[in-house]
This record gives sequence, structure tokens and C-alpha cells, in this order.
Amino acid sequence: MIKTYKSQKTSFNRQVSNNSKASLPQRNSNKNKTKYSALSSDKKGKLRVMVLGGLEEVGRNMTAIEYENEIIIIDMGLMFPDDNMPGIDFIIPNTTYLEDKKDNIKGVFITHGHYDHIGAIPYTMPKIGNPPMFMGKMTAGLVRRRQQEFKSGGNLKIKEIDENSSIKMGRHFTVEFLRVNHSIPDCFAILVHTPLGTIVHTGDFKIDFSPVNDKPANINRMARIGYQGVMLLMSDSTDATSPGYQLSESKIGEEMSKLFEKIEGRIIIGTFASQLARIQKLFDLAAKHNRRIYLQGRSMISNVEVAHEIGYLKFNPRLLVSDGELPNIPDNQIIILGTGAQGETNAFLSKMVNGDHKIFSLKAGDTVLFSSSVIPGNERSIQHLRDMIVRQGAKVINYRMLDIHAGGHAKQEDLKLMIRLMQPKFFMPIEAHHFMLQAHAELAEEMGIDKNNIFVADNGQVLEFRKTANDVSALLTKEKVPTDYVMVDGLGVGDVSSIVLRDRRMMSADGMIVVIATIDAKTGDIIGNPDLISRGFIYMKENKEIIEKTRMRVKKIVRERTVAISNDDELKNKIRNDVGQFLFKQTKRRPMVLPVVIKV
Repeated sequence: MIKTYKSQKTSFNRQVSNNSKASLPQRNSNKNKTKYSALSSDKKGKLRVMVLGGLEEVGRNMTAIEYENEIIIIDMGLMFPDDNMPGIDFIIPNTTYLEDKKDNIKGVFITHGHYDHIGAIPYTMPKIGNPPMFMGKMTAGLVRRRQQEFKSGGNLKIKEIDENSSIKMGRHFTVEFLRVNHSIPDCFAILVHTPLGTIVHTGDFKIDFSPVNDKPANINRMARIGYQGVMLLMSDSTDATSPGYQLSESKIGEEMSKLFEKIEGRIIIGTFASQLARIQKLFDLAAKHNRRIYLQGRSMISNVEVAHEIGYLKFNPRLLVSDGELPNIPDNQIIILGTGAQGETNAFLSKMVNGDHKIFSLKAGDTVLFSSSVIPGNERSIQHLRDMIVRQGAKVINYRMLDIHAGGHAKQEDLKLMIRLMQPKFFMPIEAHHFMLQAHAELAEEMGIDKNNIFVADNGQVLEFRKTANDVSALLTKEKVPTDYVMVDGLGVGDVSSIVLRDRRMMSADGMIVVIATIDAKTGDIIGNPDLISRGFIYMKENKEIIEKTRMRVKKIVRERTVAISNDDELKNKIRNDVGQFLFKQTKRRPMVLPVVIKV
């Protein structure tokens, strides 16, 4: 049964009054009255929650919580582009709303160290005034290592926290942390105590009672938090469509150990570099089965180094194989561990299978383990990779054949348990595509949360809370703050517009043709035949008839241009339009036509 807000508020006030680090501001003091009087009546007493990324996609996670004139931020992640974004490296949240409020931002809290939660930090922090950041020890190590690549971004003000930390932020927020399980150590749910009630942001989580190199889920503390009163629960929805319970990481170790006993040749494992619990188990199994590990992939090597330095990965350094030692290690004593299980072109697994790796190639007798689930959209590339592996005489084992991968996100029964323990008055599913959010919302309704208190929002949509006579009201407004994609392409951040993307898509679909017309500057006559360059459109040697007709058409346009075509730009537009229409009639394709006019 859901508590009324009145009892929640009483419980919360009792809690923070006993905590010397987290006392509530006295709202009737003269000092505070002066500050309140400076606020517009529209802001006074209003709590606003805005998700800037992660409500319409998996990735780009970022949430802003605003009370009157103070703001805190949870996560700053990136998202990798889809096939419809050629040339784009990744996408980060739009911080336009925050940039002119940088003096109001009191702090940034990071739930864990995956790139979809930390990847935008180097790009975003300078724009919002570089406020203090709070995160776990493992996350801090990864963020500091990544920041070394962005020296122009300055030094980050990082403060490490644990599950016992309590931080007073400004006048209105007190933040605490709940340790949760995921696929990387030091993951925390963020508890934000506000004047209107407590907000719990779960971050990515699963319920794991026997994790690897981590503490199990603290069910008792979750229950205490729920008993003390949760106004709003914002909960991970990534696996909301999957029934049952998530596998424990320790179960994966048991299955892999059985495999290792049977395999006689080289073991090649592809997994996510962020799956540090999996990596720890693989080091344990290597020692147990008298094998050594050769690491591949920049992110894999970097993550292992950081985790080992701070004590989160425990292994004898002698287990690692150097480049020079590799040729002398027998096949039955080596594990090659790296990235590439998603079929990425430049990852080590693809290079090895295609014979492009500088040190080794695949051979008969190898066993390749895909120890990760398939990210939607990668199915075809992974299938092709597996075909290539089998054709070369190696064996493929994936998570559908044996339990060699456990996801990091709670499935339906785990999500229900979180809702039951937290007993929130209001519920907001986060961190997933819309259909996953809706599935999570339906689970919450099954758990007894009033349908009117469940909010499935879009990116940027403002959720507002106000205090009423005896309770708190919530409204999912029509107001939206900017959340359009900010695309990173090489050194450019946000300089690739939708028009540039459209042109790239056009060229990738139908190619391009360059038309070069040389004109006499005095007479305006065309000199010789126009030159044509085709890229991705047609092979010119095999389509001489179309090429000649196109040349003649350009020649005719230049000769017959009228007074209306008075300058080079108008001539280029005429060539572009006429040649484009002509080529479409001839080929039913629309290449990008780039006219070049040279006057001599």
C-alpha cells in the first residue's frame, strides 16, 4: 500500500534532523526570506525534473533536478550513432538549458563508469562551469583516465563517495548513495532529498545476491529507504521487456569453468571492456586452468589497468602475456581477451578473423566465446563474423548456447522488487526506448502505483512537483527543454547539422557526381568538354553513353544560359537541377550533383 505524502514528509524530516551533515534549511529565517523574495513567484516552491537524454534511446543518459534557483545533475553519458548517421563518432546531450544557469548548478553525480553515463563529461563540463563532481572510486579512476585525453578541458573537481556519504548541496538538496549491482564495480543509486520529498534515481542496476568482486544487493537498506518515504522513483528500464530474474555473474563463472576444462586449443573471448566483473572471473579461471591472458583492444587494456591500480581487479600480473612472450605460449595455455563481440569493424576480433591483425590470425582448433548479448542493430555484422570464424575451422560459443553472459540490467521480477521495496508515490521509468519505458510503467501499475502517478516522458519534457495543503502534486507538463542531438565528429562538437547528415546519407545511398565546366571569362563560352567525376554512383568506363549525354547536357546549359542566369551561383544551380533530373530519368537514382565552374 502506498503511503500518503504527509507520512513520508514526517519520516524524512526526522531522518535528516538526526544527520549533522544534512540538515534542512530553516525556511522561516530572515536570511532565507531575503533569498526567497528575490525569486519569481513562478519558481518559488517548484521542483522540476528534466531528463536531457535516455528517455527515447539507450544511452546519452543525463538528468537535471531543479528546485527554485538550484540545480543538480545526474550522469553525463554519450550514445553511439545508428546506421543513419554516417561519419558520426557519438552523440552527447544538449546542455543549452543549463549553460545560462551555470551559477545555479551545485554539483554533478555519476551513478557508474560506463560511457553511456560518463562519456560526455569532457565535452559538457566546460560548458556548465565545471561544478564539483561526486562518484565512486572506480568511476573516478575511469573519468580521470579519460580526461587525460582532453587536456584543454581543464581539471575536474572530482570527489569520491561511497554508500555512507551524505552531501549537502546548496540550500535545498541533500544527496545520499545506495550501492547497487551492475556489470562494473562502484555503481550507486542516487537519493536526492528535496524540500518536497525524496527522489531515488536507480542508475543502471540488477539484483545480484552473489556478485563477483562486489557487495550483494542491500535489500534491507532499500526497504528502509522505502519505509522512510520515496516521493519519486526513477528506475532503469533497459530490460523491462524481459521476464524473470537477471542471471548472477557468479553463475557465468561456473559455466565458463566447465567449458575451459574441455577446450584444448586457444580460447578467444570477446566481451565488453566495461564488464569488469566478467573480466575478474576470467582472470580467476585463467589461474585455475593454468592459462595466461593476452589483452587486446585499447579500452580493454585501459579499463584493466585502472581497475587493477585501485584494487578492483585482483590478479597476479604474471598472468598477463606481453607481445614478445606470445609466440612461445602453447595454445592450451593462452586466453586472448578483448573487445569486438558486437562485430565492430576496427575491433580486434574482426581484424583477427579477417587476417588484418598485426600479431596473430584465427586458425583451426581455436574456440571463440561471444560473452555478451547482441546489441539491437548489430545482428547482421555479428552473424557475418561468426560465419567467417567457422569457415576458418574454429568453434563459436555464444550466450544463447550456454550461460556465458549475464546482463547488467534488472529484468521484470527484479524491477517489481525494486518498486515494492521503494514504495514510491510517483514513478518515472528511465534509460530506455519508449516501448521499454511503457512496459516498465505497466509493471509499476501492477505493483499498485496509481496510473495517474506514473509518468512516461520524452527527452526534455519537464515533470513538475508542487506542495499542496497536505500533499504534493505532480504534473507532466508540455514544456520541453532542448534535447536535440549534439553530434561529435572528430574534433568537431555540434558542428554537424541535420543538413550535413542528409548530404552524407544521400552520398552513401546514391553516390555523387562532380561536374566541372571551364568557361572563357571574357566571352562566357565553354572551353572543351565538361569533366565528370563519379564516386559511388556509376562506374564511368562501363557507362560511357550516360557520361557523354551528361557532358552534352552541361554544354547545352552553358551555351543557352539566358540573362536570367546572371552569375556563377545561378549557373551552378541550373546545372545541379537539370543534371540531377536527367540522371534520375536514366538510372532511377539521385546522386548528389556538385557543379564546379572555372573561369579562365
